Amino acid sequence: MALFNFVNRVSSAASMKEALDQSAIRHRRIADRVANASTGGVDGFALPAAGAVRSATGAEQGPVDTEQEMAALANEQLYFETVATRLKSTYDGIRRALQDK
Repeated sequence: MALFNFVNRVSSAASMKEALDQSAIRHRRIADRVANASTGGVDGFALPAAGAVRSATGAEQGPVDTEQEMAALANEQLYFETVATRLKSTYDGIRRALQDK
């Protein structure tokens, strides 16, 4: 029981993992807006179910500025890679500290 939640107690790994999860969600949302920019917010590969209500996406939100969205996508990728590198460094530091004992 001594190691239960050990990593979270000695580092900020939990908050970095949460940041990676949120970044992945933002990345999927941006990529979805870019992918569906020409279809008016409707998935071009699937027909809507009969009687289905369309969500407030695409044409209902206005036109998608693909240049701005692609810049946001690149920014999100840089953020994700930076946090992933910091998380790896954190785990490496913990691993080195445990090996030194």
